[in-house]
Amino acid sequence: MPIFFLPAHAITPPSITVPRDLLAHLRDSLRVEAGDEIIFADGQGTRYRTEITHSSKQGLTGRILDTFHEPAGQAPAVILGQALLKGEKMDWVIQKATELGVSRIVPLQSRNTIVQLRPERVEAQLARWQRIALEAAQQSEQWRVPAIAHPQPMMEFCTGPSAESVRLLLAERRDGQSLRTVPLPTSANASIVALVGPEGGWTAEEMGLAERSGWLAVTLGQKILRAETAAIVTVGILQHRVGELG
Repeated sequence: MPIFFLPAHAITPPSITVPRDLLAHLRDSLRVEAGDEIIFADGQGTRYRTEITHSSKQGLTGRILDTFHEPAGQAPAVILGQALLKGEKMDWVIQKATELGVSRIVPLQSRNTIVQLRPERVEAQLARWQRIALEAAQQSEQWRVPAIAHPQPMMEFCTGPSAESVRLLLAERRDGQSLRTVPLPTSANASIVALVGPEGGWTAEEMGLAERSGWLAVTLGQKILRAETAAIVTVGILQHRVGELG
């Protein structure tokens, strides 16, 4: 059964009102009618099995039949720090990382980043990325939509205060501990953040500063992967190792 995320103001138990931005998709594309059942979610760990009670060109309303709460977490949260990628590659990474269940995505500006976000376009781009994450979370039936952080310089992020239990920096063309064997936390209260570089890789200065700041350089092996491929492989390996995939 499809799952659709709603803003908090649309959920007023025992009823739900579908907002305008979702209305056309449900009514025109999916042909939702009165009597149909849909699962809505608030993005904060609660889902609502809902029967549509009224359908018109003006709106959809529904009656909540059942409420379900997210099971208690069993694994650490995985956070992806991704250097900005050109074209649609960044969109693709956000979509696939969301499908794999990351809790947060941090876009990073690095020395070799080709993309330069204009200040006046940042908020619009963030909104676009957040929509991509929301749609991917719905498609993959996640309980929550990962937050997309405000883009920031890689070196500022690496040297800032951090609450993550493990901080990993993907490094190609150098010796490093394998992501397959690096020790990882097992507690659901822990978190793992992995940084993946841009098309041109991290600079020696960025690598050195990160390592001096407590980041552990890790490798995916001898193969040199494209940045967007490395991001998804990294998240997939981490989610498999903490028991959330496979």
